[in-house]
Amino acid sequence: MIAPRTLARIAGTLYLLVSAFTIFAGVVNMRIVEAGDAAATADNIGASAALFRLGFVSELVGAVFFLSTAMALYLLLKHVDQRVAAAMVTVVAVSVAIQCLNLLNQNAALMIATGQAYEDTLGPDSADRLALLFTDLYHDGYLIAQTFFGLWLLPLGYLVVKSGYFPKMLGYLLMVGACGHLADVFARLLAPDFGAAISLYVMTPAAIAEISFMLWLVVRGVRTPEPDRARPVAARSEIP
Repeated sequence: MIAPRTLARIAGTLYLLVSAFTIFAGVVNMRIVEAGDAAATADNIGASAALFRLGFVSELVGAVFFLSTAMALYLLLKHVDQRVAAAMVTVVAVSVAIQCLNLLNQNAALMIATGQAYEDTLGPDSADRLALLFTDLYHDGYLIAQTFFGLWLLPLGYLVVKSGYFPKMLGYLLMVGACGHLADVFARLLAPDFGAAISLYVMTPAAIAEISFMLWLVVRGVRTPEPDRARPVAARSEIP
């Protein structure tokens, strides 16, 4: 049986790897994809195809680590409430499935931008616009997956509060972070310009909560219960 502190540090390490791989993939996309500019996006993908592929693989690996993180946290926290812990893993599994399927849009953009056959068949302008369409679909698909990136923080926050392993404030912050994720997703889908304007503000609590939780897992692991000093005192008082 793995000790709780060891499980916590495994989960924290996996969570840090999720962040590293996902952030790298996001930076690659931001560098290569030019929103609204089909020709520039297609040219960037063609010129940096190896980097674009690396970003693709990085996000895929990050998704695998994300599911592994949830499974490690399930083993750590299932004693608190097994049904809630199972719900947490289920939400993460749904998000990972959507995220991985959404990567097909990114791969399609890569195939079109680097495949001469598509340009010969569709013409350069049409091929570029089609590549941009798939990058746009990838962006929206990631937003759909982000819905579940937020939802998993609700059961996680509840388990953190009830476990006694962590400061309760950390659990409450995670639940607030879930609301921030959901606000960001629905604002961007319903009113893209407004959503982009408020994204930094609504996502800040989620970033603070998740970074704090990751660091706590890696550095502290879990709280160890303090020894009960009252029992020896009571025992001595019973001595005639």
